[in-house]
Amino acid sequence: MIGISKLYCGTVEASDPLRYGRNSGSLPSHLLQFSSDKKPVVVWNVTRACNLRCAHCYASTTSQTEELSTKEGLSLLEELSGFGSPVVLFSGGEPTLRKDLPILIKSAVENGMRAVISTNGTLITPDFAMRFADLGLSYIGVSLDGLEAVNDSFRGLDGAFRMAMNGIYHAMHEGIKVGLRFTMNRRNVQEIPGIFSLMQQEGIPRICFYHLVYTGRAKTLMEEDLSHAETRETLDLIMDRARTMIESGLDVEVLTVDNHADGPYVYLRMIKEGSPRASDTLELLKMNGGNSSGVGIACINFDGEVYPDQFWRHRVLGTIRQRPFSEIWEDPSNEFLMKLKNKKEHVTGRCRQCRWLDVCAGNFRARAEAVTGDPWGVDPACYLSDEEIS
Repeated sequence: MIGISKLYCGTVEASDPLRYGRNSGSLPSHLLQFSSDKKPVVVWNVTRACNLRCAHCYASTTSQTEELSTKEGLSLLEELSGFGSPVVLFSGGEPTLRKDLPILIKSAVENGMRAVISTNGTLITPDFAMRFADLGLSYIGVSLDGLEAVNDSFRGLDGAFRMAMNGIYHAMHEGIKVGLRFTMNRRNVQEIPGIFSLMQQEGIPRICFYHLVYTGRAKTLMEEDLSHAETRETLDLIMDRARTMIESGLDVEVLTVDNHADGPYVYLRMIKEGSPRASDTLELLKMNGGNSSGVGIACINFDGEVYPDQFWRHRVLGTIRQRPFSEIWEDPSNEFLMKLKNKKEHVTGRCRQCRWLDVCAGNFRARAEAVTGDPWGVDPACYLSDEEIS
């Protein structure tokens, strides 16, 4: 996760996370990416069921009887809190389809964690939003992959855009922080200016632009991923629009996700522009540490299986139905997991020689494996030139 507004626009300084000791338990949410202890943010796919069938999703669409029970879920949340996980992100499938979601959110909050949900937004009614607010839900991330026509095509449902916007209105009316999630590809990249305009018009304070990861149904979109040149052009657009919004006085947060080449790219642009904040940005990138699969991000599936991140479904580290999450996450006998925790020593090719390895950590290993068959191979989505990495 690369905070464009933080790094490029200067809304965060290197001294900010230091004031909190860089500990996951004490950092405010917008600074968690700069923690030193890297206690994992846990993505829990509470259900496999979904009311949509999005073209790029890693999940299926049907419910499963193997889903963790309410009792198992409450036990899991208590254990995650004891382990020090600062955030639990309820995902799916579509998490709002799970009937006991309010009970789980309440438990997460009572156990001292920040509770957030990742949703398509279509099922957030006024009653739902009011209940979420009363429970102390911190944030709702709503997936929108374009304006009305393009988004509805992605979602496979006419009216999905309007339903999601209604969900956003209901949540914002109750004072819940809401952000957009936008997965970039050739089908929708032309929608980005309109999405920024939508943010401004509706007062939406946050947006995360996701690079495509080739897992789940997104495998079929591999050929529609942006080229390296298109990615650079898109990053420039995102930086330009973020700067314009912040310089106009808007309090917004703009991030990119799932491609840590974005960090060096932002820094190199700042150097070209002669920005006095460039050195501060480099220091923040070093604190961020790059890709955190298996370290600062974890995924627990609907059936209790544990993965290094939400995209790496064939890399099962264990199941919480057999062992506590903490034992699975720190198991020294799991060779692959131990390598992930020190991935910089195992990446190969141009990644191994890259001068940005300390701020990128080899980028997205699941994407590298999907294309090369080698989890330590080169991430094909790295768009930095040989000159830029040497």
